[in-house]
Amino acid sequence: MVMDQMLKSTIGVTNTEDLIIEALKDLVKDEIKNYVRQKINESPEIKKELKEAVAEFVDAKMRETYAVIKMGKCVAELGIQIVPADMKEKLGKDVASLIEKEMSGVLDKI
Repeated sequence: MVMDQMLKSTIGVTNTEDLIIEALKDLVKDEIKNYVRQKINESPEIKKELKEAVAEFVDAKMRETYAVIKMGKCVAELGIQIVPADMKEKLGKDVASLIEKEMSGVLDKI
C-alpha cells in the first residue's frame, strides 16, 4: 500500500497498472518492428519498393499541402476583391498576418 502511494505520488495520477500495460504495449510494438525490419531486410526487392513508395507518399503529401495553401491564397485574394475600398488595407494586413501564421503552423508540422 505504501509503495503504491509512493508510485502514485511520484508519477502523478497515473496508475501503476497503466504504466505496466503501456510498457508491455511498447515492448510488443518494438518486437513487431524488429520482426518487420528483419523481413524487409531479407528481401531487397521489397526494401527497394518500400523506399520508393515512401518517397512517393512524401511527395504526394507535399503536393497536397501546396495545393491547400494555393487554394487558401485564392480565397483570400477573392475576399479582398469583394471588400469595399475603405476596408481593403486593414483586411489585407489581417489576411497576410493570418496566412503567415497558418504557413508557420504547416511548416512546423512538416
